[in-house]
Amino acid sequence: MPEVLTIIPPNVAAKLDQIEGQHAALSTQLEDPAILADHRKVREISIKKSALQPVVDDYRKLRRLEKEQTELQQAIGPKGDPDLAELAKEELPRLASQIEATLKDCLSRLVSTDDRQIGSVMLELRAGTGGDEAALWTRDLLEMYQKYAARRGWNVEMLDFVPETDAGGIRSAVINIKGEGAWSELLFEAGVHSVKRVPATEAQGRIHTSTATVAALPEPEEVDLKIDWTNEVEEFATRAQGPGGQNVNKVETAWQIHHKPTGIIIKMMEAKSQQQNRERARRLLIAKLYEAERQRKLAERSAARRSQIGTGDRSEKIRTYRYKDGIVADERLPGEFNLRNIVAGDMQELFGALIEQETARRLAEL
Repeated sequence: MPEVLTIIPPNVAAKLDQIEGQHAALSTQLEDPAILADHRKVREISIKKSALQPVVDDYRKLRRLEKEQTELQQAIGPKGDPDLAELAKEELPRLASQIEATLKDCLSRLVSTDDRQIGSVMLELRAGTGGDEAALWTRDLLEMYQKYAARRGWNVEMLDFVPETDAGGIRSAVINIKGEGAWSELLFEAGVHSVKRVPATEAQGRIHTSTATVAALPEPEEVDLKIDWTNEVEEFATRAQGPGGQNVNKVETAWQIHHKPTGIIIKMMEAKSQQQNRERARRLLIAKLYEAERQRKLAERSAARRSQIGTGDRSEKIRTYRYKDGIVADERLPGEFNLRNIVAGDMQELFGALIEQETARRLAEL
């Protein structure tokens, strides 16, 4: 019977040791009076520690079980007590089953640890094909995410909002969602969301297909990115504009950023102050660049990552919402989900199935 830690690949064992060290460091930080005085810092560190805790607990349990297994195997030896040896023989199968279950749990949690440590997500929504109905659908998606965030107790901050005043929809919006588990769930939302329904503007009662795109961008606490803000970035104040191009105000409160190496252009105008819009534009740029770098590294490590789940690839339809049938079909999952529940923000069953599928895929790559 193999010892538990010898059946873990060396690279996985090294990762588990690293995570245990990170957990200890975070625990120490939470005892620092200077950090305890900063509620925002305490929250960020607590999210990270909470993400690591289940993996650390399983890893420590595995070591305890290994020690117990070794002691039982020694009791079976020729010099051991016969009665004790008989008890050990009866106990070893149960222990082996416990080791197998704990190891499975540990590895499943390990492959999602990095995701669970990121507690801040940028969701960027844009109306796609379908005219006014696409703008209305984008508004409905935004409300769906806001409702789900409320259910999960997450904080939602509106960073940018461009309305489509003709029908009451929105052309685009950027929201920041913060909370434990936010990225590990919302990363699956990136892609094209298609809706099949009778638009409010349709007089003949015909079903139309409209789309909206969602980009999901992690916003880590610390980003290892080198941005030359002086030479690589052009940024300037501008006037906010509403639908149709009319100026919302005569004061230059909006802020625009152009990242020359990538061609990314961001304009923020939702906040009333220029400083706030500048800070939000910079945050979104950092998140976009971080996500691009994250995907590059993932692609290098794993050819299977070409499926690009949760990357913001806007050419990929990930989900269809069929109002006539009352169902939601996710392209990555078998079966269907209740439309009314999903649009009301009850998405935990859907996210649970996606997380389970992605965990299995990552485990297969270990």
